[in-house]
Amino acid sequence: MQKKVLFILFKRYRGILEGGGVCNERNLSMTKELFGEHNVDVLYLHDEERKRSLFSYFMALLLFPFGYYNGVTPTFIKKIITKADGYDYVFLGTSLFGLIAKKLRVVGYKGRIISFFHNVESIYYDAVLPKHLPFRDLIINCAKRNDGYSCRFADKIIVLNERDANLIREKHGRNADIIMPVTLKDALASPMEDDTLTRKKPLCMFIGSCFPANNEGVLWFVKNVLPFVEIDFMIVGKGMAKLKSDNKCLENIEVISDVPDLSSYFRKADFMVLPVFSGSGMKIKTCEALMYGKNIIGTDETFEGYDADFDRIGGKCNSASEYIRCINHYIENPIPRFNRYSREIYLLRHSESAISNTFKSAFE
Repeated sequence: MQKKVLFILFKRYRGILEGGGVCNERNLSMTKELFGEHNVDVLYLHDEERKRSLFSYFMALLLFPFGYYNGVTPTFIKKIITKADGYDYVFLGTSLFGLIAKKLRVVGYKGRIISFFHNVESIYYDAVLPKHLPFRDLIINCAKRNDGYSCRFADKIIVLNERDANLIREKHGRNADIIMPVTLKDALASPMEDDTLTRKKPLCMFIGSCFPANNEGVLWFVKNVLPFVEIDFMIVGKGMAKLKSDNKCLENIEVISDVPDLSSYFRKADFMVLPVFSGSGMKIKTCEALMYGKNIIGTDETFEGYDADFDRIGGKCNSASEYIRCINHYIENPIPRFNRYSREIYLLRHSESAISNTFKSAFE
C-alpha cells in the first residue's frame, strides 16, 4: 500500500514567493514527486488571500505564552490530531510547529514526524524584530520553545546548514538528522553561454525583498560603498518601493518593486551585490544568483551554507574597504558576465536533482 503524507504549512502562498515560501514549495513539490500527488495532503494555518481579523491577532497574542505560535490554536491542533491517524507521515513545514509534534505524541500518534528548520528561530527573530517591539521577548521565547519541541518530539529534523545544526545541538541537545541546503528548480531554459565582459561601469544589482536584514545591508552599501565606486546600482525586490520612500539616500537610485519574474534582471546584471550581515538559515537570493550564473560579491552571511571558492564566484567582502577594493578590481579587470563556475556550483549542490536522495532519506 502506498504511504501517505500530511503536510502542515503556515500559509498558502499567492504571488511572489519569499525565502521561506520557496523552501516550502520545494519540500512540498519533492514530497509529491516521491509519494504521488494524490498521497500528499496539505493543511494551511493561514490563507494569504484571507485577511486575518483583529480577534485572531488578539487570540494569537493570548496563546503565545503557551507555545502556540502566531495563529496556531488548540482548534487547529485538534484538527491535525483528528486527521493525522490516516497518514504515515506528518511533515511540519517549520520548526515553529513544534507544539504540534508534542501534541501528536501525547495522543499516541504512531506515524513519523518530520520537522523542517528554516532557521534557528529564536536567533532569527532576535535579529529581525525591532528592539522596541512590545511582547518581543514573548515572541522569541515562543519560537525557542517550538524549536525545542521539534527537537524533542520529531523523528527527524532537517536543517539547511552546518551552522544551524551546531546551534541546535548547543541550544537543544539534538543532532540534526539531515543537512539539506537551499535548492531551486532550474529556471534557465538554456544556459547563458555568454562571454561578454562586464562593463567598465558595471551594473551592480541587489535583488531581495523588503526585509530588515536586506534593508540594513542595502542602506549600508549605499552610504559606505556606493560613493566610492563608479558603478550603476539597482535595487529589485518585493516591497522595495517602501524602502525607497522611507530613505532619502535612495532617491537617485533605481528601485524596482514587486516584479513577478526576476530573470531579465538577473540576466542584465554584471554583478550581484549582496551585503547581508545578519540572519539564520541560508539566503535564497544567493542560490538564485548561482543558478543564473552570476558574479556575486557578498558577505560571510550571504554565502553561509554554500561550499565554493568565493573568489571564483566574485568575492567575499565584510567591510566597506573590501567592497570598494573588490569592485574597483573588476572595473579595472573585466570578467565574463556569465560565470560558469557559479552555474556549476548550482548544478552540483543546489539544483533539486542534487538533493533528491538526501530528501528521500527523511522518510526512511
